[in-house]
Amino acid sequence: MTDYSAEYKKWLSYGGLEEELKAELEEISGNEEEIKERFCEPLSFGTAGLRGIIRAGINGMNIYTVAQATQGIAALVKKENGKMSAVIASDTRIKSDLFSEISARVLAANGIKTYIFDAPRPTPELSFAVRFLGAKAGINITASHNPKMYNGYKAYWEDGVQISPEQAKTVSDEMEKIDIFEGAKMISFDEGVKNGLIEVVGKEIDEAYLEKVLNERIHKDAVPDVAETFKVVYTPFHGAGAKLVPEALKRAGLKKLYTVDEQMTPDGSFPTVKSPNPEEKEGFYLAIELAEKNGCDLIIGTDPDSDRVGVVVKASDGRYITLTGNQIGVMLLSYIIEARKLNNKLPQNAAVVKSIVSTRLADAICEKNGVTLINVLTGFKYIGEKIKEFEETNEYTYIFGFEESHGCLSGTYARDKDAVCASMLVTEMAAYYAKKGQSLYDVLQNLFAEYGYYKEITGNIVLPGLGGIEKMTSMIEKLRNNPPKEIAGENVVKIADFKTGKTVSCDGKAGETGLPKTNMLIFTLSDGSDVIIRPSGTEPKIKLYCLAKGNTEKEAEDKADNCSESMKKLLGI
Repeated sequence: MTDYSAEYKKWLSYGGLEEELKAELEEISGNEEEIKERFCEPLSFGTAGLRGIIRAGINGMNIYTVAQATQGIAALVKKENGKMSAVIASDTRIKSDLFSEISARVLAANGIKTYIFDAPRPTPELSFAVRFLGAKAGINITASHNPKMYNGYKAYWEDGVQISPEQAKTVSDEMEKIDIFEGAKMISFDEGVKNGLIEVVGKEIDEAYLEKVLNERIHKDAVPDVAETFKVVYTPFHGAGAKLVPEALKRAGLKKLYTVDEQMTPDGSFPTVKSPNPEEKEGFYLAIELAEKNGCDLIIGTDPDSDRVGVVVKASDGRYITLTGNQIGVMLLSYIIEARKLNNKLPQNAAVVKSIVSTRLADAICEKNGVTLINVLTGFKYIGEKIKEFEETNEYTYIFGFEESHGCLSGTYARDKDAVCASMLVTEMAAYYAKKGQSLYDVLQNLFAEYGYYKEITGNIVLPGLGGIEKMTSMIEKLRNNPPKEIAGENVVKIADFKTGKTVSCDGKAGETGLPKTNMLIFTLSDGSDVIIRPSGTEPKIKLYCLAKGNTEKEAEDKADNCSESMKKLLGI
């Protein structure tokens, strides 16, 4: 633990401290708890990079922590040798433009050629651009769909995937070596441009990226065939999708696109929503009003960095229903397999990759269609790693990947989830079925009728404050050391402990998880339900997943609800 009082005084006494941050620190003088929270521990740099509240201090996102992290990235690039270049992108969040500029100035000062986008861009375009430009690394300034007070810093490698744990450790170790104020090299932006070390990019990357996105269409005539009557509402929630999502939809043939004008303006304060999270229906109230006014059956929303997609569909009774990430994933999965079969484009060695916490309905769909399904740990980087592996071994051909948190990717042009492509494919899928007289709500109900009713609940147990991380670790360790024998009245028949990599069944039979070690537990119940618990990788909260199946929708919902409530009691919530 850092001597937080000494660190606070160090910041206040630093002569070059940014005036805004200095005023912020002077304002909290005497507030011991606030000072401790900001200076007790630095933001941790891991495979997900940095993420934190925008504020002064070693535990905040500010120009000094960003510069320090970028100096660590520079050290990693130099250590790995090869081409000395990197790409930087950012979303529309508060100070994203400033943090991306600081990052470019640090990389350039270290002799690393840096390409920086001229305006906010979707995260998947950054992943694409790293490989398109042949860069060694990538930096993306974003905090995804977190509340407005947050920002973050993601690091990518030359394969377009987020950096590995070993690479993250190199960056973290370098950050610890250098002074937060004086340790990072830096030149002015103009000097970097003049010396050819900083190059501003934009439209040329957009065009190359959009070409790849549009290549993922399967039924290319689906949207044009219904273009005169098919209506879609889109909102970027003030984020980076405002330009390229509408462009992709229009190029795919959509004529009647209604955008939520109040939310098309880039604004990191997200003034029209409580949270810019496309998983939550509350954020879609303006989009639903627009859909009702214009008779639209489909609403699409993307989060601030446009890597996650949200979908709202009209049910048979006229209500607007928000689809879960699992539902979006399996509907696209089923559509892609069906469409590829019709077009004779389904490879014999086709493979789908999903996170292990995502719906088991995907397993059933793949099994019925003779498609290999591979589970990976949570985090789209693991799906990206599988894409690379398949290309190297040719054992499988990747056709789709998704995770329950509203992220998916069709194609291998990027190595991260892509809401631009997902928006286009959801629109194509909806248009395809509209021509058959079916809504996406009908399609979902047909899937349940064919495979059974699946229900998944994802819960967040937030543990705020300084002791949040310790509480989170302690709660999971208690479950690990004293696992429940039953959950929601069902016997626990198998426990998979991903920290040890071991599984054990109720009959004592031992096995292996087959996945990299991580702090996660899966309890399989006698009725086939799975209960999964793991710590969040970016925040002090526990992620709880309850995955159930029933003969009816209510039975599946009751099972999932009962599992969730039972686990909360076990955790003392």
